[in-house]
Amino acid sequence: MKNFYLLQKLLFVFACFISLSFTYTPDIDEAKQFIYYERYASAAHVLHHILKNDASNAEAWYLLTKTYLLQNKTDKIKDSLLLAPLAKRNDPYYQVAYGYLQLQQNKKDSAHFYFGEALNQTKEKDAAILSAVAQAHIDAPIGDAHYAIELLNKAAKREKRSAAIYTLIGNAYRKLNNGTDAYKAYQQALAYDQNNAAALYQLGNIFLTQKNSEMYLKFFRKALAVDPNFAPAYYSLYTHYYTLSPEKAMGYFNQYVAKSDVHERNEYQYTDLLYLTKRYGKAIAKAQELLKKDTAEVRLHKLIAYSQLGLKDTAAAMIHMRRYFSESSDSSRVIKDFETMGLLYASIPGKEDSAALNYQKAVNLQTDSTVLFNYYKKLAQIYKKREDYSNQALWLGKYYANNEKATNIDLFNWGIAHYMAHEWSKADSVFGVYIEKFPEQTFGYYWRARSNAALDSALEKGTAIPHYLKLVKVAEKDPDRGNNKKWLIEAYGYLATYEANIEKDYQAAIEYFKNLLALDPENRDAEKYIAILEKNISRSSDTSKNNKD
Repeated sequence: MKNFYLLQKLLFVFACFISLSFTYTPDIDEAKQFIYYERYASAAHVLHHILKNDASNAEAWYLLTKTYLLQNKTDKIKDSLLLAPLAKRNDPYYQVAYGYLQLQQNKKDSAHFYFGEALNQTKEKDAAILSAVAQAHIDAPIGDAHYAIELLNKAAKREKRSAAIYTLIGNAYRKLNNGTDAYKAYQQALAYDQNNAAALYQLGNIFLTQKNSEMYLKFFRKALAVDPNFAPAYYSLYTHYYTLSPEKAMGYFNQYVAKSDVHERNEYQYTDLLYLTKRYGKAIAKAQELLKKDTAEVRLHKLIAYSQLGLKDTAAAMIHMRRYFSESSDSSRVIKDFETMGLLYASIPGKEDSAALNYQKAVNLQTDSTVLFNYYKKLAQIYKKREDYSNQALWLGKYYANNEKATNIDLFNWGIAHYMAHEWSKADSVFGVYIEKFPEQTFGYYWRARSNAALDSALEKGTAIPHYLKLVKVAEKDPDRGNNKKWLIEAYGYLATYEANIEKDYQAAIEYFKNLLALDPENRDAEKYIAILEKNISRSSDTSKNNKD
Protein backbone atom coordinates (compact mmCIF):
# COMPACT_ATOMS: atom_id res chain seq x y z
CA MET A 1 0.00 0.00 0.00
CA LYS A 2 2.83 2.38 0.86
CA ASN A 3 4.42 1.78 -2.55
CA PHE A 4 1.04 2.36 -4.22
CA TYR A 5 0.65 5.80 -2.61
CA LEU A 6 4.25 6.63 -3.57
CA LEU A 7 3.54 5.65 -7.16
CA GLN A 8 0.40 7.81 -7.18
CA LYS A 9 2.40 10.75 -5.87
CA LEU A 10 5.05 10.33 -8.57
CA LEU A 11 2.37 10.08 -11.27
CA PHE A 12 0.78 13.29 -9.98
CA VAL A 13 4.12 15.16 -10.06
CA PHE A 14 4.83 13.84 -13.56
CA ALA A 15 1.37 14.90 -14.72
CA CYS A 16 1.94 18.38 -13.33
CA PHE A 17 5.28 18.56 -15.14
CA ILE A 18 3.68 17.51 -18.43
CA SER A 19 0.92 20.03 -17.93
CA LEU A 20 3.39 22.82 -17.26
CA SER A 21 5.52 21.90 -20.26
CA PHE A 22 2.55 22.13 -22.59
CA THR A 23 1.27 25.37 -21.12
CA TYR A 24 4.67 27.13 -21.23
CA THR A 25 4.60 30.09 -23.60
CA PRO A 26 7.76 32.13 -24.17
CA ASP A 27 7.32 35.90 -24.24
CA ILE A 28 9.14 39.00 -25.43
CA ASP A 29 10.70 39.69 -22.03
CA GLU A 30 12.36 36.28 -22.05
CA ALA A 31 13.84 37.01 -25.48
CA LYS A 32 15.11 40.40 -24.26
CA GLN A 33 16.73 38.70 -21.29
CA PHE A 34 18.55 36.28 -23.56
CA ILE A 35 19.77 39.19 -25.72
CA TYR A 36 20.99 40.98 -22.58
CA TYR A 37 23.08 37.92 -21.75
CA GLU A 38 24.25 37.75 -25.41
CA ARG A 39 22.55 34.37 -25.79
CA TYR A 40 21.38 35.16 -29.28
CA ALA A 41 20.58 31.62 -30.39
CA SER A 42 18.28 31.17 -27.39
CA ALA A 43 16.68 34.54 -28.06
CA ALA A 44 16.11 33.60 -31.70
CA HIS A 45 14.52 30.30 -30.64
CA VAL A 46 12.07 32.11 -28.35
CA LEU A 47 11.27 34.72 -30.99
CA HIS A 48 10.64 32.12 -33.67
CA HIS A 49 8.23 30.44 -31.27
CA ILE A 50 6.44 33.74 -30.64
CA LEU A 51 6.21 34.56 -34.36
CA LYS A 52 5.00 31.08 -35.18
CA ASN A 53 2.03 31.70 -32.92
CA ASP A 54 1.67 35.39 -33.74
CA ALA A 55 3.34 36.53 -36.97
CA SER A 56 1.94 40.03 -36.47
CA ASN A 57 4.15 40.72 -33.44
CA ALA A 58 6.26 43.53 -34.91
CA GLU A 59 8.47 43.87 -31.83
CA ALA A 60 9.37 40.21 -32.15
CA TRP A 61 10.40 40.83 -35.78
CA TYR A 62 12.62 43.68 -34.62
CA LEU A 63 14.22 41.61 -31.86
CA LEU A 64 14.75 38.67 -34.23
CA THR A 65 16.47 41.04 -36.65
CA LYS A 66 18.66 42.29 -33.83
CA THR A 67 19.69 38.77 -32.76
CA TYR A 68 20.67 37.81 -36.30
CA LEU A 69 22.55 41.02 -37.05
CA LEU A 70 24.47 40.76 -33.77
CA GLN A 71 25.61 37.35 -35.04
CA ASN A 72 26.46 38.77 -38.50
CA LYS A 73 23.73 36.61 -40.08
CA THR A 74 22.63 39.33 -42.48
CA ASP A 75 21.41 37.11 -45.31
CA LYS A 76 19.38 34.92 -42.99
CA ILE A 77 17.37 37.78 -41.47
CA LYS A 78 16.99 39.39 -44.89
CA ASP A 79 15.07 36.30 -46.01
CA SER A 80 13.17 36.01 -42.74
CA LEU A 81 11.88 39.60 -42.81
CA LEU A 82 10.16 38.87 -46.12
CA LEU A 83 7.92 36.41 -44.25
CA ALA A 84 6.37 39.13 -42.08
CA PRO A 85 2.70 39.91 -42.78
CA LEU A 86 2.23 42.80 -45.22
CA ALA A 87 -0.13 44.47 -42.79
CA LYS A 88 2.65 44.77 -40.20
CA ARG A 89 5.34 46.18 -42.43
CA ASN A 90 4.31 49.72 -41.61
CA ASP A 91 4.63 49.09 -37.89
CA PRO A 92 7.40 51.25 -36.32
CA TYR A 93 9.16 48.18 -34.92
CA TYR A 94 9.21 46.48 -38.31
CA GLN A 95 10.45 49.65 -39.98
CA VAL A 96 13.27 49.94 -37.45
CA ALA A 97 14.11 46.27 -38.09
CA TYR A 98 14.28 46.85 -41.84
CA GLY A 99 16.28 50.06 -41.40
CA TYR A 100 18.64 48.18 -39.06
CA LEU A 101 19.24 45.63 -41.84
CA GLN A 102 19.76 48.33 -44.46
CA LEU A 103 22.32 50.12 -42.27
CA GLN A 104 24.25 46.88 -41.75
CA GLN A 105 24.32 46.49 -45.53
CA ASN A 106 25.81 49.98 -45.87
CA LYS A 107 22.59 51.35 -47.40
CA LYS A 108 22.58 54.51 -45.35
CA ASP A 109 19.92 56.44 -47.27
CA SER A 110 17.49 53.55 -47.27
CA ALA A 111 18.06 53.01 -43.54
CA HIS A 112 17.48 56.71 -42.87
CA PHE A 113 14.13 56.50 -44.70
CA TYR A 114 12.81 53.57 -42.65
CA PHE A 115 14.10 54.99 -39.35
CA GLY A 116 12.44 58.30 -40.22
CA GLU A 117 9.12 56.56 -40.88
CA ALA A 118 9.27 54.82 -37.51
CA LEU A 119 10.22 58.00 -35.63
CA ASN A 120 7.56 60.08 -37.39
CA GLN A 121 4.82 57.57 -36.60
CA THR A 122 5.74 57.68 -32.92
CA LYS A 123 6.45 61.46 -33.01
CA GLU A 124 9.81 60.67 -31.42
CA LYS A 125 8.04 60.09 -28.12
CA ASP A 126 8.42 56.30 -27.85
CA ALA A 127 11.52 55.53 -25.79
CA ALA A 128 11.69 51.96 -27.12
CA ILE A 129 11.69 53.07 -30.79
CA LEU A 130 14.19 55.86 -30.08
CA SER A 131 16.46 53.34 -28.36
CA ALA A 132 16.05 50.81 -31.17
CA VAL A 133 17.11 53.29 -33.86
CA ALA A 134 20.03 54.39 -31.68
CA GLN A 135 21.03 50.76 -31.15
CA ALA A 136 21.16 50.23 -34.94
CA HIS A 137 23.46 53.23 -35.36
CA ILE A 138 25.72 52.02 -32.55
CA ASP A 139 26.00 48.50 -33.97
CA ALA A 140 26.50 49.32 -37.65
CA PRO A 141 30.05 50.22 -38.74
CA ILE A 142 28.69 53.20 -40.72
CA GLY A 143 26.25 54.17 -37.96
CA ASP A 144 26.18 57.73 -36.60
CA ALA A 145 27.04 57.59 -32.89
CA HIS A 146 26.36 61.32 -32.41
CA TYR A 147 22.83 60.85 -33.76
CA ALA A 148 22.41 57.79 -31.52
CA ILE A 149 23.24 59.91 -28.45
CA GLU A 150 20.77 62.56 -29.56
CA LEU A 151 18.00 59.95 -29.83
CA LEU A 152 18.94 58.32 -26.52
CA ASN A 153 18.81 61.63 -24.69
CA LYS A 154 15.25 62.03 -25.96
CA ALA A 155 14.48 58.48 -24.83
CA ALA A 156 15.90 59.19 -21.36
CA LYS A 157 13.43 62.07 -20.97
CA ARG A 158 10.57 59.72 -21.83
CA GLU A 159 11.67 56.77 -19.75
CA LYS A 160 13.02 58.05 -16.47
CA ARG A 161 15.80 56.27 -14.55
CA SER A 162 16.51 53.72 -17.27
CA ALA A 163 19.80 51.89 -16.78
CA ALA A 164 19.43 50.31 -20.22
CA ILE A 165 19.24 53.68 -21.98
CA TYR A 166 22.31 55.05 -20.21
CA THR A 167 24.20 51.86 -20.98
CA LEU A 168 23.43 52.47 -24.66
CA ILE A 169 24.57 56.09 -24.31
CA GLY A 170 27.83 54.77 -22.88
CA ASN A 171 28.17 52.40 -25.86
CA ALA A 172 27.64 55.29 -28.27
CA TYR A 173 30.38 57.32 -26.58
CA ARG A 174 32.67 54.30 -26.72
CA LYS A 175 32.09 54.14 -30.46
CA LEU A 176 33.32 57.75 -30.57
CA ASN A 177 36.38 56.73 -28.49
CA ASN A 178 35.17 59.11 -25.79
CA GLY A 179 35.99 57.09 -22.69
CA THR A 180 35.31 59.93 -20.28
CA ASP A 181 31.67 60.47 -21.25
CA ALA A 182 31.16 56.73 -21.70
CA TYR A 183 32.35 56.23 -18.12
CA LYS A 184 29.88 58.87 -16.87
CA ALA A 185 26.99 57.26 -18.75
CA TYR A 186 27.71 53.78 -17.35
CA GLN A 187 28.01 55.22 -13.85
CA GLN A 188 24.60 56.88 -14.34
CA ALA A 189 23.19 53.50 -15.42
CA LEU A 190 24.55 51.99 -12.19
CA ALA A 191 23.05 54.83 -10.18
CA TYR A 192 19.64 53.68 -11.46
CA ASP A 193 20.45 49.97 -11.16
CA GLN A 194 23.49 49.00 -9.13
CA ASN A 195 23.11 45.38 -10.23
CA ASN A 196 23.31 46.15 -13.93
CA ALA A 197 26.00 43.72 -15.07
CA ALA A 198 26.04 45.11 -18.61
CA ALA A 199 27.06 48.58 -17.40
CA LEU A 200 29.78 47.13 -15.18
CA TYR A 201 31.00 44.98 -18.05
CA GLN A 202 31.18 47.95 -20.40
CA LEU A 203 33.08 49.94 -17.78
CA GLY A 204 35.59 47.09 -17.88
CA ASN A 205 35.78 47.38 -21.66
CA ILE A 206 36.75 51.07 -21.38
CA PHE A 207 39.82 50.07 -19.38
CA LEU A 208 40.44 47.08 -21.61
CA THR A 209 41.05 49.45 -24.54
CA GLN A 210 43.44 51.35 -22.27
CA LYS A 211 45.22 48.08 -21.36
CA ASN A 212 44.62 48.83 -17.68
CA SER A 213 44.29 45.24 -16.46
CA GLU A 214 43.82 46.15 -12.80
CA MET A 215 40.71 48.19 -13.61
CA TYR A 216 39.12 46.04 -16.29
CA LEU A 217 39.54 42.89 -14.20
CA LYS A 218 37.93 44.73 -11.31
CA PHE A 219 34.82 45.63 -13.34
CA PHE A 220 34.50 42.24 -15.05
CA ARG A 221 34.54 40.58 -11.64
CA LYS A 222 32.05 43.10 -10.28
CA ALA A 223 29.72 42.26 -13.17
CA LEU A 224 29.81 38.60 -12.18
CA ALA A 225 29.39 39.44 -8.50
CA VAL A 226 26.07 41.18 -9.19
CA ASP A 227 24.99 38.68 -11.84
CA PRO A 228 26.78 35.29 -12.02
CA ASN A 229 24.86 34.50 -15.24
CA PHE A 230 26.45 37.31 -17.26
CA ALA A 231 28.45 35.15 -19.67
CA PRO A 232 30.32 37.94 -21.57
CA ALA A 233 32.30 38.76 -18.42
CA TYR A 234 33.40 35.14 -18.09
CA TYR A 235 34.57 35.24 -21.71
CA SER A 236 36.58 38.42 -21.18
CA LEU A 237 38.27 36.93 -18.12
CA TYR A 238 39.01 33.79 -20.13
CA THR A 239 40.70 35.83 -22.87
CA HIS A 240 42.70 37.81 -20.30
CA TYR A 241 44.14 34.68 -18.70
CA TYR A 242 44.47 32.72 -21.96
CA THR A 243 48.24 33.18 -22.18
CA LEU A 244 48.95 34.40 -18.64
CA SER A 245 47.42 31.47 -16.78
CA PRO A 246 45.81 28.78 -18.96
CA GLU A 247 44.46 26.94 -15.90
CA LYS A 248 42.57 30.06 -14.78
CA ALA A 249 41.44 30.61 -18.35
CA MET A 250 40.05 27.07 -18.41
CA GLY A 251 38.02 27.78 -15.28
CA TYR A 252 36.48 30.95 -16.70
CA PHE A 253 35.90 29.29 -20.06
CA ASN A 254 33.99 26.42 -18.47
CA GLN A 255 31.83 28.98 -16.64
CA TYR A 256 31.25 30.83 -19.89
CA VAL A 257 30.16 27.65 -21.67
CA ALA A 258 27.80 26.78 -18.82
CA LYS A 259 26.16 30.23 -18.95
CA SER A 260 26.01 30.75 -22.72
CA ASP A 261 24.50 29.13 -25.79
CA VAL A 262 26.10 26.14 -27.44
CA HIS A 263 28.49 27.31 -30.13
CA GLU A 264 30.74 25.30 -32.42
CA ARG A 265 33.54 27.78 -31.69
CA ASN A 266 33.55 26.63 -28.06
CA GLU A 267 34.81 23.16 -28.98
CA TYR A 268 37.82 24.57 -30.80
CA GLN A 269 38.64 26.97 -27.98
CA TYR A 270 38.31 24.15 -25.47
CA THR A 271 40.75 22.07 -27.53
CA ASP A 272 43.23 24.96 -27.51
CA LEU A 273 42.93 25.18 -23.74
CA LEU A 274 43.57 21.45 -23.38
CA TYR A 275 46.86 22.00 -25.18
CA LEU A 276 47.77 25.13 -23.22
CA THR A 277 47.07 23.39 -19.90
CA LYS A 278 49.34 20.52 -21.04
CA ARG A 279 46.56 17.96 -21.24
CA TYR A 280 48.21 16.77 -24.42
CA GLY A 281 46.52 13.40 -24.73
CA LYS A 282 43.06 14.92 -24.36
CA ALA A 283 43.96 17.76 -26.74
CA ILE A 284 44.99 15.24 -29.41
CA ALA A 285 41.84 13.16 -28.94
CA LYS A 286 39.57 16.22 -29.10
CA ALA A 287 41.34 17.62 -32.16
CA GLN A 288 41.04 14.29 -33.99
CA GLU A 289 37.34 14.18 -33.08
CA LEU A 290 36.84 17.65 -34.57
CA LEU A 291 38.79 16.73 -37.70
CA LYS A 292 36.34 13.92 -38.35
CA LYS A 293 33.59 16.54 -38.44
CA ASP A 294 35.54 19.06 -40.49
CA THR A 295 38.63 17.88 -42.38
CA ALA A 296 39.16 21.40 -43.72
CA GLU A 297 40.08 22.68 -40.25
CA VAL A 298 43.79 22.12 -40.94
CA ARG A 299 44.86 24.24 -37.95
CA LEU A 300 44.01 21.24 -35.80
CA HIS A 301 46.91 19.33 -37.35
CA LYS A 302 49.19 22.00 -35.95
CA LEU A 303 47.64 21.70 -32.51
CA ILE A 304 48.08 17.91 -32.65
CA ALA A 305 51.72 18.40 -33.65
CA TYR A 306 52.36 20.78 -30.74
CA SER A 307 50.70 18.32 -28.38
CA GLN A 308 52.79 15.44 -29.75
CA LEU A 309 55.88 17.55 -29.09
CA GLY A 310 54.65 18.00 -25.55
CA LEU A 311 54.60 14.18 -25.34
CA LYS A 312 58.14 14.06 -26.84
CA ASP A 313 56.91 12.25 -29.95
CA THR A 314 58.74 14.19 -32.66
CA ALA A 315 57.96 11.65 -35.39
CA ALA A 316 54.18 12.00 -34.92
CA ALA A 317 54.56 15.77 -34.57
CA MET A 318 56.39 15.95 -37.91
CA ILE A 319 53.60 14.04 -39.68
CA HIS A 320 50.97 16.55 -38.58
CA MET A 321 53.14 19.64 -39.11
CA ARG A 322 53.86 18.53 -42.67
CA ARG A 323 50.14 18.00 -43.18
CA TYR A 324 49.45 21.46 -41.80
CA PHE A 325 52.07 23.08 -44.03
CA SER A 326 50.86 21.25 -47.12
CA GLU A 327 47.21 22.28 -46.63
CA SER A 328 47.47 25.76 -45.06
CA SER A 329 48.15 29.08 -46.76
CA ASP A 330 51.35 31.05 -46.20
CA SER A 331 49.37 33.90 -44.65
CA SER A 332 47.91 31.62 -41.97
CA ARG A 333 51.29 30.52 -40.65
CA VAL A 334 52.78 32.23 -37.64
CA ILE A 335 56.28 32.49 -36.24
CA LYS A 336 55.86 29.49 -33.95
CA ASP A 337 54.94 27.30 -36.93
CA PHE A 338 58.29 27.94 -38.59
CA GLU A 339 60.10 27.62 -35.27
CA THR A 340 58.45 24.25 -34.68
CA MET A 341 59.36 23.02 -38.16
CA GLY A 342 62.92 24.17 -37.56
CA LEU A 343 63.03 22.25 -34.30
CA LEU A 344 61.60 19.11 -35.89
CA TYR A 345 63.94 19.16 -38.89
CA ALA A 346 66.90 19.79 -36.60
CA SER A 347 66.10 16.50 -34.85
CA ILE A 348 66.47 14.57 -38.13
CA PRO A 349 70.04 13.83 -39.32
CA GLY A 350 70.69 15.31 -42.75
CA LYS A 351 67.81 17.80 -42.54
CA GLU A 352 69.86 20.69 -41.21
CA ASP A 353 69.24 22.78 -44.35
CA SER A 354 65.47 22.46 -43.89
CA ALA A 355 65.83 23.33 -40.21
CA ALA A 356 67.86 26.42 -41.06
CA LEU A 357 65.38 27.49 -43.75
CA ASN A 358 62.46 27.39 -41.31
CA TYR A 359 64.35 29.19 -38.55
CA GLN A 360 65.28 31.91 -41.05
CA LYS A 361 61.59 32.31 -41.96
CA ALA A 362 60.87 32.71 -38.25
CA VAL A 363 63.64 35.32 -38.06
CA ASN A 364 62.06 37.29 -40.93
CA LEU A 365 58.75 37.49 -39.06
CA GLN A 366 60.00 38.00 -35.52
CA THR A 367 60.29 41.50 -34.05
CA ASP A 368 61.11 40.61 -30.44
CA SER A 369 64.90 40.94 -30.14
CA THR A 370 65.06 38.54 -27.20
CA VAL A 371 63.46 35.79 -29.24
CA LEU A 372 65.56 36.68 -32.28
CA PHE A 373 68.77 36.10 -30.32
CA ASN A 374 67.52 32.62 -29.50
CA TYR A 375 66.92 31.93 -33.21
CA TYR A 376 70.40 33.24 -34.08
CA LYS A 377 71.94 30.82 -31.59
CA LYS A 378 69.97 27.88 -32.98
CA LEU A 379 70.99 28.73 -36.54
CA ALA A 380 74.63 28.98 -35.50
CA GLN A 381 74.40 25.54 -33.87
CA ILE A 382 72.82 24.03 -36.99
CA TYR A 383 75.58 25.36 -39.25
CA LYS A 384 78.28 24.28 -36.82
CA LYS A 385 76.89 20.75 -36.97
CA ARG A 386 77.16 20.90 -40.76
CA GLU A 387 80.70 22.30 -40.44
CA ASP A 388 79.52 25.34 -42.38
CA TYR A 389 81.62 27.71 -40.31
CA SER A 390 81.02 30.75 -42.49
CA ASN A 391 77.27 30.67 -41.83
CA GLN A 392 77.93 29.76 -38.21
CA ALA A 393 79.98 32.95 -37.92
CA LEU A 394 77.25 34.96 -39.65
CA TRP A 395 74.62 33.98 -37.06
CA LEU A 396 77.00 34.18 -34.10
CA GLY A 397 77.74 37.74 -35.19
CA LYS A 398 74.04 38.57 -35.21
CA TYR A 399 73.70 36.92 -31.80
CA TYR A 400 76.50 39.00 -30.31
CA ALA A 401 75.56 42.38 -31.79
CA ASN A 402 73.53 44.57 -29.39
CA ASN A 403 72.89 41.57 -27.12
CA GLU A 404 73.22 42.55 -23.46
CA LYS A 405 73.31 38.89 -22.47
CA ALA A 406 76.15 37.97 -24.83
CA THR A 407 79.39 37.00 -23.05
CA ASN A 408 83.09 36.88 -23.88
CA ILE A 409 82.57 33.22 -24.80
CA ASP A 410 80.05 34.23 -27.47
CA LEU A 411 82.52 36.78 -28.85
CA PHE A 412 85.28 34.16 -28.80
CA ASN A 413 83.14 31.56 -30.60
CA TRP A 414 82.22 34.12 -33.26
CA GLY A 415 85.90 34.76 -33.97
CA ILE A 416 86.76 31.05 -33.98
CA ALA A 417 83.97 30.34 -36.48
CA HIS A 418 85.48 32.90 -38.87
CA TYR A 419 88.90 31.34 -38.31
CA MET A 420 87.59 27.84 -39.03
CA ALA A 421 85.95 29.20 -42.21
CA HIS A 422 89.38 30.55 -43.28
CA GLU A 423 87.89 34.05 -43.05
CA TRP A 424 91.00 35.27 -41.32
CA SER A 425 90.51 38.99 -41.90
CA LYS A 426 87.08 38.77 -40.26
CA ALA A 427 88.51 36.65 -37.45
CA ASP A 428 91.22 39.30 -36.96
CA SER A 429 88.53 41.99 -36.61
CA VAL A 430 86.49 39.99 -34.10
CA PHE A 431 89.51 39.21 -31.95
CA GLY A 432 90.47 42.86 -32.15
CA VAL A 433 87.12 43.61 -30.47
CA TYR A 434 87.89 40.86 -27.94
CA ILE A 435 91.17 42.57 -27.02
CA GLU A 436 89.42 45.93 -26.57
CA LYS A 437 86.86 44.44 -24.23
CA PHE A 438 89.11 41.98 -22.37
CA PRO A 439 92.69 43.33 -22.61
CA GLU A 440 93.87 41.33 -19.58
CA GLN A 441 93.04 38.01 -21.28
CA THR A 442 95.38 36.29 -23.74
CA PHE A 443 92.67 34.76 -26.00
CA GLY A 444 92.29 37.81 -28.22
CA TYR A 445 96.03 38.31 -28.69
CA TYR A 446 96.68 34.66 -29.46
CA TRP A 447 93.92 34.22 -32.03
CA ARG A 448 94.59 37.57 -33.62
CA ALA A 449 98.19 36.44 -34.03
CA ARG A 450 97.04 33.10 -35.48
CA SER A 451 94.66 34.86 -37.88
CA ASN A 452 97.41 37.15 -39.15
CA ALA A 453 99.82 34.26 -39.38
CA ALA A 454 97.34 32.51 -41.66
CA LEU A 455 97.02 35.67 -43.77
CA ASP A 456 100.82 35.84 -44.01
CA SER A 457 101.56 32.15 -44.49
CA ALA A 458 104.87 32.88 -46.28
CA LEU A 459 105.99 34.98 -43.30
CA GLU A 460 106.85 37.83 -45.66
CA LYS A 461 104.89 40.73 -44.20
CA GLY A 462 105.24 40.01 -40.49
CA THR A 463 101.63 41.01 -39.79
CA ALA A 464 101.40 38.47 -36.97
CA ILE A 465 104.51 39.75 -35.18
CA PRO A 466 102.91 42.70 -33.29
CA HIS A 467 100.18 40.41 -31.99
CA TYR A 468 102.59 37.68 -30.87
CA LEU A 469 104.67 40.34 -29.11
CA LYS A 470 101.55 41.60 -27.28
CA LEU A 471 100.64 38.02 -26.43
CA VAL A 472 104.09 37.50 -24.93
CA LYS A 473 103.83 40.70 -22.92
CA VAL A 474 100.50 39.67 -21.35
CA ALA A 475 101.19 35.95 -21.00
CA GLU A 476 104.61 36.40 -19.36
CA LYS A 477 102.90 38.00 -16.36
CA ASP A 478 101.43 34.63 -15.43
CA PRO A 479 102.89 31.85 -17.63
CA ASP A 480 101.27 29.07 -15.59
CA ARG A 481 97.74 30.31 -16.13
CA GLY A 482 95.50 28.45 -18.59
CA ASN A 483 97.01 28.16 -22.06
CA ASN A 484 99.66 30.80 -21.43
CA LYS A 485 102.62 28.40 -21.29
CA LYS A 486 101.64 26.59 -24.48
CA TRP A 487 100.94 29.86 -26.29
CA LEU A 488 104.20 31.41 -25.11
CA ILE A 489 106.10 28.44 -26.52
CA GLU A 490 104.32 28.91 -29.86
CA ALA A 491 104.91 32.68 -29.81
CA TYR A 492 108.64 32.33 -29.01
CA GLY A 493 108.99 29.80 -31.80
CA TYR A 494 107.19 32.01 -34.35
CA LEU A 495 109.15 35.11 -33.32
CA ALA A 496 112.42 33.20 -33.44
CA THR A 497 111.63 31.87 -36.91
CA TYR A 498 110.78 35.37 -38.14
CA GLU A 499 113.97 36.89 -36.71
CA ALA A 500 116.11 34.11 -38.14
CA ASN A 501 114.59 33.82 -41.62
CA ILE A 502 113.29 37.30 -42.41
CA GLU A 503 115.20 39.78 -40.26
CA LYS A 504 118.40 37.64 -40.17
CA ASP A 505 118.82 38.68 -36.54
CA TYR A 506 120.24 35.39 -35.30
CA GLN A 507 120.99 36.63 -31.81
CA ALA A 508 117.37 37.77 -31.33
CA ALA A 509 116.20 34.41 -32.63
CA ILE A 510 118.51 32.61 -30.16
CA GLU A 511 117.03 34.64 -27.28
CA TYR A 512 113.51 33.63 -28.26
CA PHE A 513 114.55 29.97 -28.48
CA LYS A 514 116.16 30.22 -25.05
CA ASN A 515 112.92 31.63 -23.66
CA LEU A 516 111.17 28.67 -25.26
CA LEU A 517 113.60 26.21 -23.64
CA ALA A 518 113.04 27.81 -20.26
CA LEU A 519 109.40 26.76 -20.55
CA ASP A 520 110.07 23.49 -22.40
CA PRO A 521 113.53 22.16 -21.45
CA GLU A 522 113.01 18.94 -23.39
CA ASN A 523 112.44 20.73 -26.70
CA ARG A 524 115.22 19.26 -28.87
CA ASP A 525 114.27 21.33 -31.90
CA ALA A 526 114.91 24.55 -30.01
CA GLU A 527 118.34 23.24 -28.90
CA LYS A 528 119.14 22.24 -32.49
CA TYR A 529 118.11 25.62 -33.88
CA ILE A 530 120.14 27.47 -31.25
CA ALA A 531 123.19 25.44 -32.24
CA ILE A 532 122.63 26.18 -35.93
CA LEU A 533 122.10 29.87 -35.27
CA GLU A 534 125.22 30.07 -33.08
CA LYS A 535 127.23 28.48 -35.88
CA ASN A 536 125.77 31.01 -38.30
CA ILE A 537 126.80 33.82 -35.99
CA SER A 538 130.28 32.32 -35.61
CA ARG A 539 130.60 31.84 -39.37
CA SER A 540 129.46 35.39 -39.96
CA SER A 541 131.99 36.62 -37.41
CA ASP A 542 134.84 34.68 -39.06
CA THR A 543 133.85 35.95 -42.49
CA SER A 544 133.78 39.48 -41.21
CA LYS A 545 137.20 39.05 -39.56
CA ASN A 546 138.73 37.60 -42.73
CA ASN A 547 137.32 40.43 -44.78
CA LYS A 548 139.00 42.92 -42.44
CA ASP A 549 142.32 41.09 -42.72
